[in-house]
Amino acid sequence: MLTRTLTGPKPAVTLPAGTVDTQMHMYMPGFPAQPGGPPNPAGDLPTPEQYRQVMDWLGIDRVVVTQGNAQQRDNGNVIACLAEMGDVARGVAVIDGDTDDAEMTRLSDAGVVGARVMDLPGGAVGLDALEDVAARAKAHGWMMTVQFDGSRIEELEPRLAKLDVPWILDHHAKIFDGPTPGRVAAIKRLVDTGNCWFKFAGCYESSKSGPPDYTDIADVAREMAAFAPQRIVWGTNWPHNLAKATEDYPDDRALTDTVLSWFPSDEARRQALVDNPEALFGFPRFS
Repeated sequence: MLTRTLTGPKPAVTLPAGTVDTQMHMYMPGFPAQPGGPPNPAGDLPTPEQYRQVMDWLGIDRVVVTQGNAQQRDNGNVIACLAEMGDVARGVAVIDGDTDDAEMTRLSDAGVVGARVMDLPGGAVGLDALEDVAARAKAHGWMMTVQFDGSRIEELEPRLAKLDVPWILDHHAKIFDGPTPGRVAAIKRLVDTGNCWFKFAGCYESSKSGPPDYTDIADVAREMAAFAPQRIVWGTNWPHNLAKATEDYPDDRALTDTVLSWFPSDEARRQALVDNPEALFGFPRFS
């Protein structure tokens, strides 16, 4: 059975006060997996109570709960988790172009501030709905997170560049075929539009070089952090749903230290962990 570590020695890098984890999933009992998606995570259900232990361990103060693929278009679990977490949490839910104003308002009132587009196996809403989701998000003051095989980023750049809502290029752009100068240049151009943010999260999901350094992902991450620190956000990707067994489950302390070492300075790290997500997800200034 998969066993998750929830506490231990603190990371060597001290997270700044007000740190926001912008990418994670949590689950409440009573929300089974829906057809079309993967099962709920293996082992003990990763609950809000468990995640609070991780927050205390790593030094996280606030969190963005992202709808898991297991629940597909049923946002009930996210709403329940936001109610459990309270003011320290915001949510990213799954909608489409047909989601009506009443449902959008219900989600907003629950603490949802963003829509998820996930164009990979198991995702509930893919790129075919990108513009429709963006229109609904814009109408309600939301942002978006967008995840796809980043090997296609040059092909998709014209569509992505036209998005007129704040949006995140998820999971280090998830370039499964590996970064190339052309792909990195496309990411930079998208960031330069002023609407695109780049998320450090889940590096192990697309890295070919692998742990402990994830050198291929690190090279691009360092370049992006130096290029536009005002457009970077960070997430733990807890509970690491794509990790299938204990032997390949990430060490959260080591992963935190590794990823946070990719920032060029303490100030750039603070921007990514506090200032940028405050503005993007509508958190009040931390005090």
